[in-house]
Amino acid sequence: MIDGRKRKNIKIGLFVEIVQKPHQRSGELTEGEVAKILTKSVQHPHGIKVQLKSGLVGRVKNVLE
Repeated sequence: MIDGRKRKNIKIGLFVEIVQKPHQRSGELTEGEVAKILTKSVQHPHGIKVQLKSGLVGRVKNVLE
């Protein structure tokens, strides 16, 4: 499993599952393709924040292979 908490593992065009801010409590995941990487730091304990091609923003929980 690729670690979604490290920025080096996230590339534009990858398919990922993210958790959006309103769904953090329920843990509901949304699938999509990374359009932008929004987190500037090398890593983040809750996942790297990305924007999907659909425009949705959230933190990466899983990288789909």
